[in-house]
Amino acid sequence: MPAAGRAVDAMFARLFAPRAAGRPAVVGADGGLDRAELLDRAARLAARLRADGSPVLVYGHKQPAVVVAFVAALRRGRPYVPLDSSTPPGRAARIVATAQPGDAVLAEEPPRALARELGARGVSVVSLDALAAAVAGPGGPPAPAPQAPRVPAPEAPAYVLFTSGTTGDPKGVPISYRALGHFTGWLLATHAFVPDGETFLNQAPFSFDLSVMDLYGALLTGGTLFTIGRDEVADPRRLFRRLDGAPLTAWVSTPSFARFCLAEPRFAQAMLPALRRFLFCGETLPPRVVRELLARFTHAEVWNMYGPTEATVAVTAVRIDTARAAAEQPLPVGRPAPGTEVWIADVAEPSRRLPAGAQGEIVIAGPQVASGYLPPPQGAPSAAEPSPFFALSDGRRAYRTGDLGTIDQAEGLLWCAGRLDRQIKLHGYRIELEEIEARLRAVPGVRDGAVLAVERDGRADHLVAFVVGAADGPPLPADGRALTRHVRAALAEWLGDHALPRLVRGVDTLPLTANGKVDRAALREMLR
Repeated sequence: MPAAGRAVDAMFARLFAPRAAGRPAVVGADGGLDRAELLDRAARLAARLRADGSPVLVYGHKQPAVVVAFVAALRRGRPYVPLDSSTPPGRAARIVATAQPGDAVLAEEPPRALARELGARGVSVVSLDALAAAVAGPGGPPAPAPQAPRVPAPEAPAYVLFTSGTTGDPKGVPISYRALGHFTGWLLATHAFVPDGETFLNQAPFSFDLSVMDLYGALLTGGTLFTIGRDEVADPRRLFRRLDGAPLTAWVSTPSFARFCLAEPRFAQAMLPALRRFLFCGETLPPRVVRELLARFTHAEVWNMYGPTEATVAVTAVRIDTARAAAEQPLPVGRPAPGTEVWIADVAEPSRRLPAGAQGEIVIAGPQVASGYLPPPQGAPSAAEPSPFFALSDGRRAYRTGDLGTIDQAEGLLWCAGRLDRQIKLHGYRIELEEIEARLRAVPGVRDGAVLAVERDGRADHLVAFVVGAADGPPLPADGRALTRHVRAALAEWLGDHALPRLVRGVDTLPLTANGKVDRAALREMLR
């Protein structure tokens, strides 16, 4: 059997293997399921799903029933499509039209517009009552006899996640079992996870690919998925009551969510005594965040990872220790997973590879790269942007990430310098907003910060910075003009006049999106 087939077989064996009796498999604020219950209910639900290979839409948030539906789809050999209940109606309708699901499992009541869309497309809906019966376990209504899990072909899609390109339209990314098996195999080989002994934080919604790391980390090790819902994130008091004493061993989140938590002085090893590792992906990881985490969590490791949805969560990783966090700004994002190649391409001439130390576009090739995007719905205009996927001469799939980066010659580490589409031209200069934000966080008295470009007549006119004061540093000026002078003076030691923000505003905290990233749209609303 080819290596890809063996990896998928091994993943399925782990996924459906009976584990420690009674150990929680998924725990939310409103209850949970142990592994035996999860597998039993998934088998019962799978028997209700058709075996036609079409996607299964799973609508909800962080309910245990959502995880049941994922496992049921996998058991039936069908890809699942997570649709978080916070998704705006227009985007949800476009996702349904693009994914073309055959079944929809509803963990909560959908809005009328989504229900109409499902009905108009003839989607078979597993009702809330039917789902409750499947989740009720023994004693519920009789269900069709469960069938054995169907081990799929390596190139069959395991799940479909939706991301947005420069057009703003949701684009479906089908991730194959081959890609998922390669990622999870690398994840488990890199970290010495304790069988039946890990509890993974699930911060990101299931529609965001970061959640794949904690979901499958828990499912494949016989561990526990500890979910944090949007209501808890919106209420810090409720959040920290939930976290206090939680048996978390692996923290999986965006750096922004960790920065949010570090604003609470009690967020330390005493609050989470079992925590052994932080796994970050999805955003730039500031050195200051690492330094604070290592100071507060003396028994934990911090890992920085990098990868887009189109390459199955992450393709590089590196452990960041105290010395590296103290000496480097920004931080590296690691070395590639075995079997994955990462290189830097000339932005103006993408076919030309650049030497070590040169900055250009990050390109990824290997088994974790998706085959492409789902075609747009019939009748919808095709995306104007060119496809970032292409094939190499040896048949491997490759993907242009749209991220700027370099690979150093000394260690072969990848460094990500931000998005090409966040590189702006201001007063004739090319400016990378991520670089300004990194310097902003190093200003005395500043804990966190974000920078926006304000446009006039269709072009960047000036920069605005938002800063959060540090509780343990010198106080920032309360007056807006004084604050602007203070921050500009500090930044001027590193940046030219063209890159200095015209205005600096103090905020209590940076707003976060549902995915746990800085909500730049909400910051822009503050300027109105």
